[in-house]
Amino acid sequence: MTALSPNPISNDTNARLKRPERRRSLVRRFLWRIRAWMIVLPVDALMLMSPMLWAPDQYTATIAMTALSLFLSVDRGRYHARLHISVLDELPSLLASLFTAAAIVATAIALVPGGAMVTDFLHNTAIAIALVVVGRIVTSQLIIFSRRRRISHHRTVLIGGGPTSAELIRILRQHQRYGLSVVGFVDDSEDSAAGKIATRLGNLGALDAVVVRYRADVLLVADSASPERTLIKEVRAPASSQCDLLVVPRMYQFRTESGRSDRIGSIPIMRIGAPRLSGPATGVKRVFDILVSAIMLILVAPVLAVCALAIRIDSGPGVIFRQPRVGRNGELFNCLKLRSMRPATSAESATNWSIATDNRVSKFGRFLRRTSLDELPQLWNILRGDMTLVGPRPERPHFVEQFSEQYDRYSYRHRVQVGLTGLAQVSGLRGDTSIADRARYDNYYIENWSLWLDVKIIIRTFFEVVFARGR
Repeated sequence: MTALSPNPISNDTNARLKRPERRRSLVRRFLWRIRAWMIVLPVDALMLMSPMLWAPDQYTATIAMTALSLFLSVDRGRYHARLHISVLDELPSLLASLFTAAAIVATAIALVPGGAMVTDFLHNTAIAIALVVVGRIVTSQLIIFSRRRRISHHRTVLIGGGPTSAELIRILRQHQRYGLSVVGFVDDSEDSAAGKIATRLGNLGALDAVVVRYRADVLLVADSASPERTLIKEVRAPASSQCDLLVVPRMYQFRTESGRSDRIGSIPIMRIGAPRLSGPATGVKRVFDILVSAIMLILVAPVLAVCALAIRIDSGPGVIFRQPRVGRNGELFNCLKLRSMRPATSAESATNWSIATDNRVSKFGRFLRRTSLDELPQLWNILRGDMTLVGPRPERPHFVEQFSEQYDRYSYRHRVQVGLTGLAQVSGLRGDTSIADRARYDNYYIENWSLWLDVKIIIRTFFEVVFARGR
């Protein structure tokens, strides 16, 4: 008796039936990777460029208007889709960016001799702005549609299992328009309100493992009873730090809607941006560092020569002082300074804390410190890539080890490159001031970094130096 061979017709039929399913799955995975900015930004750009269709002679002004508008919108995070999508909510800030860009370009046109008529540009821009608003209405409805059909959704883990978490889970399951699919929650308590309607995935310490296991890309902190220090540590763990972080403010019943606030139902939500420690913006920062440090080294060369001569006369040889400092990720480098103190042994300079009244500081050295001229050689450190213009100030290894043990999150300062100036320094925290306050200011800078923040700190540093408000 021979064995029955598989039916080739049946197998072929099954294969044909599976192909459409496979294609639908591939299409769904492709659409799931699409983000709001991939749709909204191109549509905004097309609407802003539309005046070129009927006014091609003003192409320069139109391109400038488009580029400036998109830059202002991107810098303020307007291409990150909100949870509660509403064109009316976004309209004031959107129009503010567009009107600001239009005013800048119109002013430039008016100042250029023989330029295009300002009235023509403003007329065309008004039409383009109206088209942008129409485009936003269309793209908003498209995003809401994709969320409701679960084409675009984000796996979400809630942190906390109290009544607020339970309410959020109920709202998100009932209203798909928010685009968040709750996979469960983590909480240290096994008996919680959220446990009645959702799955408890573990305690807070298991958060990173939960994120990996369920491929979550959003964390929503609700009413967790865990200490804030523990909570911060867990959400900044390797896997969790890659997720979007949403937080329900404490005592949210008393909060009013302002700025770019977001909400789920009637519960306000704060979107906490992850520190931008890499990416295109940091590349721009590095290019800016190279250009500014190279130009400044050329401009201050005569000042450096005069200071070097004065140091030699005032306190003898050894004009440049080299000292090991801790940089990004704990790497050591030689930080350069104009010597403001009498020569010291390597052990003394590495472990002694210097203050303004230190008797080791020379007469000319006090002038250098008060005017911050002693920091000028660090422009070479910046050009080399050891430092950046704006960042946490570098410290000696001995004190980094000591302060990391004594002060909360002090070591977190070394997530980024150290800088010539920083937010702590322009906020009066120089010399013999609170190390805990410095650490808080430095970490605030890292968590909220932007190119504009760097510009503001550089401007404030300029006034600090000019008015000699240093040590």
